[in-house]
Amino acid sequence: MDLRLIGMTAFISGSTKGIGRAIAERLAAEGARVIVNGRSADAVDACVAGLRRTYPDAEHSGLVADFADTASLERMLRELGPVDILVNNVGIFGLTEFESVPDDEWATYLEVNLMSGVRLSRHVLPGMLERGWGRILFVASESGVNVPADMIPYGVTKAATIALGNGLAKRTRGTAVTVNTVVGGPTYSDGVAGAVAALAEAQSAPVDAVKEAIIGQNTTTLLERFIEPEEIASLVAYLASPLASATNGAAVRADGGVLTGML
Repeated sequence: MDLRLIGMTAFISGSTKGIGRAIAERLAAEGARVIVNGRSADAVDACVAGLRRTYPDAEHSGLVADFADTASLERMLRELGPVDILVNNVGIFGLTEFESVPDDEWATYLEVNLMSGVRLSRHVLPGMLERGWGRILFVASESGVNVPADMIPYGVTKAATIALGNGLAKRTRGTAVTVNTVVGGPTYSDGVAGAVAALAEAQSAPVDAVKEAIIGQNTTTLLERFIEPEEIASLVAYLASPLASATNGAAVRADGGVLTGML
């Protein structure tokens, strides 16, 4: 399927690895010029070099920013020009007891998971509305709908992200700009893979066995396996395309059937 993305410019936050990297690869494969982002200049440069080797028809580039640092983000925004597609992907997560999370850790969750999307969307939306076309996408989580007791800061910020996308969509009335959110399920990203590997080492167990045990604890998954980052990326690419013109203000699931309600 031709997603009609040739010649478009896309910025993806947190895109040197994991879901963000998969999204960057998918959009580049569709002909978009991709701007990747990460905290490390070395990681950004390596990602850009890889994209240029594999998808040489567009001039891919990268911008370094730490979204937990407002000054770093502001510097990056001064370098970020007009984009056709914004994918708010960057995020942090962790298992923690609610009572043990201090205010400064809450602030970091809010800065990275929520305010990054606020600031990036505020930067690009006026230009999209003026040009009459654009796509803003948020990568959220089923944890924002059904908040886990041991991931409350993460779940709260993802719930806020879903609300942000819904509200911003109402600013696009009568234009060809859309704002949508992808609600992902348990995905085997680099961060999750690292956590699983550490758990497997601590238990002296095979990684695959630990993966199966983790998914086995989630009795509502219909997929009965981790989602691959590329599966999230495929939905993001469709929603970023002109083909998704009638989808706006939506929270679209790619959760593997974890959320069992009809809506």
